[in-house]
Amino acid sequence: MGREFLLLGFTDDSELQPLIFCLFLSMYLVTILRNLLIILAVISDSHLHTPMYFFLSNLSFTDICISTTTIPKMLLNIQAQNQGITYTGCLTQIVFALVFDIFKNFLLAAMAYDHYVAICHPLMYMVIMNPRFCVLLILLSLSLSIVVALLHSLRVLRLSFCRDLEIPHFFCELAHVLKVACSHTLINSILIYFTTCLFGGIPMCGIIFSYTKIVSSILRLPSAGGMYKAFSPCGSHLSVVSLFYGTGLGVYVSSALTNSSRNTAVASVMYIVIPQMPNPFIYSLRNRDMKGALRKLISRTPSLL
Repeated sequence: MGREFLLLGFTDDSELQPLIFCLFLSMYLVTILRNLLIILAVISDSHLHTPMYFFLSNLSFTDICISTTTIPKMLLNIQAQNQGITYTGCLTQIVFALVFDIFKNFLLAAMAYDHYVAICHPLMYMVIMNPRFCVLLILLSLSLSIVVALLHSLRVLRLSFCRDLEIPHFFCELAHVLKVACSHTLINSILIYFTTCLFGGIPMCGIIFSYTKIVSSILRLPSAGGMYKAFSPCGSHLSVVSLFYGTGLGVYVSSALTNSSRNTAVASVMYIVIPQMPNPFIYSLRNRDMKGALRKLISRTPSLL
C-alpha cells in the first residue's frame, strides 16, 4: 500500500516547532542515556546480578524501545518540515509500541512478584527466583506481547483507508489509526478492549495481590524499623507503577471526556514519553547499591576511553 499518513502532532504554529523539537530531543536524550547507564551498571557490577536488577535492566531496555519507537520520527518530521509517514512505517510504529507497552505491564508485575517472594518467602527466594525461572518469565512475557501486537497489526492490514489520512497525534497510535479507516472497525475495537482487560488487567491484579501480601506480612513485624527496612525496596517500584498506570488512566479519562484529538495527543505524551524519563532517577536516587554501581561505572569510563 503506497499511501502516506499525516502525523499532525501538537500544533501547526511554525514558531512553536523549534521549541517542541528541543523539548522532545532533550527528553529523548535524557531517557536514552539514563536508562543505558542503568543497563551498563547492572551488567558491570556483579553485586547487581540478582533477579531484581535483572528485571530492572529489562525495564530500562523497554523504556528505551518505547521512546525510540515514537520520538525520533516526530523529531525527523519537525526537522524536515514534513508530516508524512508511510503505511509500512505507521504499521511498524503500531506493532513496536504495542509490544513494549504490553511487555512493560508484565515486567512491572514480575518485579512486584519478586518483591513478594523476597519479603514473604525469604528462605525460598533463591529457589523460587532462580535464573532459569527469571529468563523464562521474560521470554514468555515478550512472546505473548509479540503475539498480541501481531494480532492487532493483522487486523489493521485487513482495513481499507479513506482519502483523509490525517492523524492528530505525534505517532501512529492504534486507536487513532482506526478512526481514519473506511471499513468497519468493530472487531478491532473489541480486540483492543479484550486485550487491554486481559493483558493490562491480569498484571495489575498480580501487582495488587503481591502488595496486599507484602503489606500483610510487614504489618506482622514487631518494630517500625523492621517494617521500614522490609518495605523500602518496594518504594521505587511503587513509584514507577503509579506513574505508569496513573498516566495511562489519565489518557483514558482525557479521551473519554474531551472530543479534541489534539488534547488527547497531548495527554498521550504523559503516557508514552514522561514515564520512561524519570524511572532511572527513581531507582538510582532511592537505591544505595545502584548509586554505588553508577559511581563505579562513571569513574571507570574515562580510563576506558
